[in-house]
Amino acid sequence: MVRGMVSLPHGTGKNLRVAVLARGPKAEEAKTAGADIVGAEDLVAEIQSGKIDFDRCIATPDMMALVGRLGKILGPRGLMPNPRLGTVTMNVKEAVESAKAGQVEYRAEKSGIVHAGVGKASFDAKNLEENIRALLDAVQKDKPTGAKGVYMKALSVSSTMGPGIAVDMSGIAQ
Repeated sequence: MVRGMVSLPHGTGKNLRVAVLARGPKAEEAKTAGADIVGAEDLVAEIQSGKIDFDRCIATPDMMALVGRLGKILGPRGLMPNPRLGTVTMNVKEAVESAKAGQVEYRAEKSGIVHAGVGKASFDAKNLEENIRALLDAVQKDKPTGAKGVYMKALSVSSTMGPGIAVDMSGIAQ
């Protein structure tokens, strides 16, 4: 299973809304770092009622008892905080800032395809290339130890609803 987060050098071109589940000084730290929504029990109740107006959810480890109840709601939407992805952390300030700066989550589907947004069509070609290289490096580093043979067989780039354009893999380190 290939899954992780990567910070893109030129961001994604999107403004993410970040929610932080924290109490006390960590909640204040999240607010000063630029989190859009900060709360504890009140935010959990809001999410349980069906109001989810954020793109990334970050939690402190002490809040995981409450966050566990949200698994059926946040899990299917891909918003569940996860220590491996860095969304369950005591360093809330860094997590919020990296999410706002253009950190992207990637994960392999059952068929082995990895999807991730790396920018907008309006980006400069050089910036898109650097973002794609950063993603490829991260996926390469996440290669499972048991993987044999060719790890990346093909690469294509496309706009959201556009056709995929095949990229020549000969110039990319395997």
